[in-house]
Amino acid sequence: MDMIRKPDGFDSQKLFIQPDYMLKELDRSDLTRSLHVGDIGCFPSARYHYRERKDGCDTPIFIYCAEGEGWIVLPGDRTFRVAEGQLAVIPAGVPHRYGASAEDPWTIYWFHLQGDHAGQLISLYGLDAGPAPLPLGTRSRWLEGFEQMYALLTDKTYSVPVQAHAAQIARHMVSTAGLTAGRTAQDKKRERYLEQAIRYMTDRLSDSVTLSGLARHTGVSKQHLIHLFNRETGCPPIEYFLRMKIRRAGQLLDLTDLSIKEISAVVGLSDPYYFSRLFKKVMGCSPTTYRKIPKG
Repeated sequence: MDMIRKPDGFDSQKLFIQPDYMLKELDRSDLTRSLHVGDIGCFPSARYHYRERKDGCDTPIFIYCAEGEGWIVLPGDRTFRVAEGQLAVIPAGVPHRYGASAEDPWTIYWFHLQGDHAGQLISLYGLDAGPAPLPLGTRSRWLEGFEQMYALLTDKTYSVPVQAHAAQIARHMVSTAGLTAGRTAQDKKRERYLEQAIRYMTDRLSDSVTLSGLARHTGVSKQHLIHLFNRETGCPPIEYFLRMKIRRAGQLLDLTDLSIKEISAVVGLSDPYYFSRLFKKVMGCSPTTYRKIPKG
């Protein structure tokens, strides 16, 4: 472990701390008393990340590792490696320490859940047994859920209805992870097909793909590929590919000064008007509006 240790303070991090007045109000509300989101954040490429709580935390902590790797140490010197695509859950009151790998520091999306249902969900799904790999489809849904929660909480912290909606998203994320973490051999085979297909699409985000070409590359029938994508991602392959393009366009809008027409071309959509309509359908706002929204 490197001598430099940081609990937070990473480039492009996201961090939201629930204000005390809102936590008290959520504890009083019948709709949120049993489950609500506490602190939430994302630490990208979190070199030197380290946290230690000798008395544990008063709320369960959910840590999803999107890239790189890290580690967690629990009582009894139980040490767990947390790898890319894994979800680790630390129950309330359990002493712990965790941190990023020195060689390949993790990118983590994390949040704390409060209320009696948080611990009950962890026990129901056995999420405290150690880091568990999430299937590819669950990984993408987890990240989408995180972004929705973070946007809701940072935009309207004061709103109990918004807080209640964020809590429902968290509940869905946890139950989905509980149902899908740890797969059979057949599930893993399906996931390999899905990974092959998504890797093929990722390499062609500036181009186009056909269902026939995707099926040939993956080695399964078109019908089976459609079934696989619908089951794991909630949409058919080509629609998923378009969503990938739009997610990439969102990154370019955030990180570059390229014009909307230029970004449209980069993601292989030659008609800027079609691109703008598709972007609004997927993201809920136009590219111009999206670029103006404060991030992070």
